[in-house]
Amino acid sequence: MQRLAIFGGTFDPVHWGHLLVAQTALEQVPLEQVIWVPSQNPPHKQAALFEHRVEMVQRATTDNPGFRVSHVEKSRSGASYAINTLIDLSADYPNTHWYWIVGLDTFQTLPRWYRGQELAQLCDWLIAPRLPGGENIAQTESICKQVAQKLTKQTVDIHWQLLNIPLVGLSSSLIRNFCRSRQSIRYLVPESVRLYINSQNLYING
Repeated sequence: MQRLAIFGGTFDPVHWGHLLVAQTALEQVPLEQVIWVPSQNPPHKQAALFEHRVEMVQRATTDNPGFRVSHVEKSRSGASYAINTLIDLSADYPNTHWYWIVGLDTFQTLPRWYRGQELAQLCDWLIAPRLPGGENIAQTESICKQVAQKLTKQTVDIHWQLLNIPLVGLSSSLIRNFCRSRQSIRYLVPESVRLYINSQNLYING
């Protein structure tokens, strides 16, 4: 049985922090591949056009054979829900033990996700700690255990582990702010992504 991880998100834009998380997951589990899944219609966010975000992820990951970019969300008409993504990918990748890569803040909301109780049991969870200035590892583990306990009370079994990554103070919102204020984003994103953002004038307005 192959081991694959889903790394979903808006990736608006993708940056070195995302790549570090994905590479850590690839080696720590270890995994055959990390499947990047840009969200078509994030339920709680406004984002750049799907085509732009997919292209940036494609450019950022193209030289890593352990990464694959999925367009499974391309034809999604409604909101992008994680359970639907997993169901669709399971049809494309049978005989797979699934993992899901999330940040700590996102993992904390799992009990409130659409069909979250069902999803929690269908894959193992790989959790990226918060950015610098957040909780230490002991506190992070405590938060994860609290989430697991909430789900256990709902008769849901969940398997999770923390990713051992160096904490990098990067976020997509920071990069968008830099773009709006005409500051350089060199070394915050892969060079191919930076050139694409500049060529398409992304994030300049709003």
